[in-house]
Amino acid sequence: MPSLVAAEPLKLTLRDQRETSPGSGRHHQRVRGESWLPNETAIIVCDVWDVHHSLNAVRRVEQFAPRLNEVLTKARGLGVTIIHSPSDCMAAYENHPARVRAEKIPVAANLPADVRSWCSRIPAEELAVYPLDQSDGGDDDDPAEHAVWAKKLIAMGRNPGIPWKSQSKLIEIDSERDFISDRGDEVWNVLEQRQIKNVILAGVHTNMCVLGRPFGLRQMVRNGKHVVLMRDMTDTMYNPGRWPYVSHFTGNDLIIAHIERFVCPTITSDQVIGGSPFRFAADKRPHLAIVMAEDEYETSATLPRFAFDYLGKSFHVSFVFGSDSERNSIPGLEVLESADAALFSVRRRVLTNAQMTLVKKFVAAGKPVIGIRTASHAFALRKQDPPAGFVDWPEFDAQVFGGNYHNHYGNKLVATIRREPGAKDNPILAGSRRDSFATGGSLYKTSPLAKGADVLLWGKVDGEEREPVAWTFRRSDGGRSFYTSLGHIDDFDNPEFLGLLLNGIHWAVGNEPSADVTIASASDFRRHWSQIKVPAPWESAAPALSQYDGVGWYRCVLRISQSWLGDGFEVELAESSDERQAWFNGRPLKLSGGAARVPRDWVELNDANLLVVRVSNKSGPGGLSKSPRIRSSRGAMELAGKWQFRIGDDEQWRMMPLPARYGAPTDIIFEP
Repeated sequence: MPSLVAAEPLKLTLRDQRETSPGSGRHHQRVRGESWLPNETAIIVCDVWDVHHSLNAVRRVEQFAPRLNEVLTKARGLGVTIIHSPSDCMAAYENHPARVRAEKIPVAANLPADVRSWCSRIPAEELAVYPLDQSDGGDDDDPAEHAVWAKKLIAMGRNPGIPWKSQSKLIEIDSERDFISDRGDEVWNVLEQRQIKNVILAGVHTNMCVLGRPFGLRQMVRNGKHVVLMRDMTDTMYNPGRWPYVSHFTGNDLIIAHIERFVCPTITSDQVIGGSPFRFAADKRPHLAIVMAEDEYETSATLPRFAFDYLGKSFHVSFVFGSDSERNSIPGLEVLESADAALFSVRRRVLTNAQMTLVKKFVAAGKPVIGIRTASHAFALRKQDPPAGFVDWPEFDAQVFGGNYHNHYGNKLVATIRREPGAKDNPILAGSRRDSFATGGSLYKTSPLAKGADVLLWGKVDGEEREPVAWTFRRSDGGRSFYTSLGHIDDFDNPEFLGLLLNGIHWAVGNEPSADVTIASASDFRRHWSQIKVPAPWESAAPALSQYDGVGWYRCVLRISQSWLGDGFEVELAESSDERQAWFNGRPLKLSGGAARVPRDWVELNDANLLVVRVSNKSGPGGLSKSPRIRSSRGAMELAGKWQFRIGDDEQWRMMPLPARYGAPTDIIFEP
């Protein structure tokens, strides 16, 4: 039993994300402080193996493992329980005192029914769109390096696919106090026997093992433990060559955001050992905070989409949204304290003194500021004083952007935008293809600008003087600012504006321009697996497929319980003139009349099973226009909902490189 002696509590700051309002799809980042008693707290170290099939994954573990070891040493000394869980490696610890200790813990009276099983999803994730494609296993190695690494593993006597045999030697195991187990029931027994209420998960890999293992985040949440992820002591398996084609580190950010929204809060290692949060050496991305609080131009929708499409390779992006219920509240502005640059799209808001201090402190530090459209009057009211308890900053435009917004021309007057001749070599205009284009919204009156402002674009409506539309400004504090009065919702359909905004952000932080403003659509069915609705002909399920005849591949994941399975089950596809083939966990199904039997021994019980259907359509509506079904002696279920789909024809698509538990997203899972 743990000591009952009072210990100094762990002072932690938990971060999570909650929707600004139900169904908005926007999330406020929230932080709250909590005090955890060490003797009621455990840290589970997940799969920090000695080696891995991905060389880059090994390199990243070797970077953060020494710091993780510091965390464990400090926490252990405070009385925190440490559980080492290197999956598939128990043979290496057969007689280790920490392994024997875990095996000897009595079975808990409240042992959860499925705690020995992988957990692919919890109910909160059913509404989520999974943020990346990990179905290739997430290996981000250089192919040539990977081939050399695989040969080295073979020379070491290791299976290059699953080469791990123990936990990394960079993580110390205390023989007298720690526990070793990769079994969910044993870990649960330890937690219950030691009266553990709070659990911290650290280790790899975030999107697979840390989330899904029997001792992982989902199981802890599902079974009532107060659990957090240590977000800087983890790493995601993600290949930037797969959707959404962002950097590896942005892929990690996307998974952490998914966890904060749908699974549990997160903390950082510095909250235990001091200093600053850990950052990988190769992660050179500037941290850009995008602050949105305006109702007229819908930038709370257009800017996140822009960031997702264009910024994920080069930036770590945080989003800050205005409150949906309180006009002068912008929750999460505290992110400015850690941001390297900020983009403002705010219109006539005033802030509490504390929040305005955050903005002013950020600017005074000489950090880059980008503004679009209404940022010129972000914190200025129209000839009125702020309400009690709030402050304005009417000089924000002049002081931060060198601007002079004082009205706009009529909404029906279309302005023509032209480049400043002297700015043709400015890197912000790199990739500009047209000498002129039309604005999406009204032309702002912004002249004259302050000294030090360099105009890039001018706008003009018939019969009026031209007005500056985009410019740079070197502030008195030494910081760089870029501003454009463009930013109407229609401007986000204009490649000229997209390139301008993208390069303006790059210029502000000192990066080279990015002339390429092409994007990969989230529904690029030729290039990657994309989500599609079933049942529906593919022509009506996605506009990009409206004229498509050819071969299409569908896949979903089935999680089958023993109680439902019986002696096997049938997959039923409705009769169709299309040619169809199907596979279950990579094995071909023998379809007869659209149905096929799946033997019991093909099924991974209480785990993820992959169902793939190939459809060949030569004319007329194609695809799964009626719901597939699965049926056992215990019941039936329609597989209506979200599937993944792609067009083309590659027999390798019948399976994933790794088992479905690792490669499948949470949003295509069906559980009868």
